[in-house]
Amino acid sequence: MPHAEKGLAVGLFGGSFNPPHAGHALVAEIALRRLALDQLWWMVTPGNPLKNTRELAPLTERLQLSERIAKNPKIKVTAFEAAHHVRYTADTLALVKARNPGVDFVWIMGADSLRDFHHWQRWREIVLTFPIAVIDRPGATLSFLSSVVAKTFDYARVDEGDAPRLARMKAPAWTFIHGPRSSLSSSAIRRMAKG
Repeated sequence: MPHAEKGLAVGLFGGSFNPPHAGHALVAEIALRRLALDQLWWMVTPGNPLKNTRELAPLTERLQLSERIAKNPKIKVTAFEAAHHVRYTADTLALVKARNPGVDFVWIMGADSLRDFHHWQRWREIVLTFPIAVIDRPGATLSFLSSVVAKTFDYARVDEGDAPRLARMKAPAWTFIHGPRSSLSSSAIRRMAKG
């Protein structure tokens, strides 16, 4: 797990990154800038329980590719979930919170993930652990409003203009961040690689 001093604002950006691509780097850069983060932890997961793992590249390969793409020195590429045998986001966030008292965290996710977020194990617990920044993705701008999570936690939505303060807020708190979007997707890259 990367080190963060007390008082820092740190973004948590997790995913399979199978493979990582410029769209992921764009989300990370937008999050760093718009959320006024001191660090962003690019967390390469052992595998998403909701996705087929047959096409999953080895963790070391995904980690190395992520390190090549994540150029900003504020981005810390890590695979600590594998070392701690953590599979579910709720458990990851509980571990991060327990190990880093005094650090202000915000969970970062693409808007495309919000659609199925209510299928994640203990999704309400995730929303109540750390504030969440939902970063715009192509084709997901309008559909996010109809998601179960957006409806359930509508009262906790924070204006996008207040995004720089999000990490310092008490959960539940979430915002939707508009900005440049990349149409790249890991699944499309894998399909193209198969030919």
